[in-house]
Amino acid sequence: MDRAGALAGLNRRLLESFSRRTTDALRAILPLRLALPRIEPFLALNVAKEVRKDAIVIRRAAQALARTAPPDAALARQILEEVRAIDREFLGATARFPVRIEIPYARIDPLRLRRIGRGLDLAYRILESWRDGRRLREALAREELERRLRELLELYAEETQALSHSVQLPGLLAALRERLARGLQRVMNEAALQLARETAHAVHRQRPAASGWRDSRR
Repeated sequence: MDRAGALAGLNRRLLESFSRRTTDALRAILPLRLALPRIEPFLALNVAKEVRKDAIVIRRAAQALARTAPPDAALARQILEEVRAIDREFLGATARFPVRIEIPYARIDPLRLRRIGRGLDLAYRILESWRDGRRLREALAREELERRLRELLELYAEETQALSHSVQLPGLLAALRERLARGLQRVMNEAALQLARETAHAVHRQRPAASGWRDSRR
C-alpha cells in the first residue's frame, strides 16, 4: 500500500481546507474584499504549489524510513533546493494575472527550512506508526498532534504573508497591499489554530475531520 501517497492526500485536503477558510475570512473584511478577486487566483495557485512541495517532503520521509535513517537537517536543505523548480512553475503560472510577484528567498527560505524539517519529522513518525500497524492516535497524543499541525500551518501562513508583501497590485489597490498582508496572516493564524484543533480532536474521536484526516492504518 502506498502509505506516503495516502498521507500526501490527507495533507492536500488539510491545506485545501485551510485555504478555503482563509478566503472565506478575507471576504468578511470589507476593504480586503475589494482586493480579493485579484489575489484569490494567486492563493489557489499558492496552495497547489505547497501541496506539491509537501508531497515531496512526505516521499522523502518515506524513503528515509525505508533506510531506517531518520531525516536530518541535510535532507531538509536538499529538499529546499529541490522545490525551487516548483517556484519557477508557480511564477510562470501567475504571469497571466494582473499582479506581479517576486519570491523574496532571503526572507522565505528560513521559514521554509523550518517547515520542511518539521514536516519531515511528522511524516516520518506517522509513516512509521502506520508501517508498524499502529493508528495515528496511538503515535501522537491529541495535544501533540494539534501543536505540530498548528506549527506547520502557522509557518505556511508566515511564508504566504512574506510572499504577499511582494505582490504588486494594480492601480488604487496597491494602497491595500500592506493591510492585505497583515490581514492575511491574522486570518491564516486564526484558521490554523481552529483547523489544527478540529483535526486533532477528530483523529482522537475516530471520526473524519473536516479536512479529510482519518485516524486509520494505511
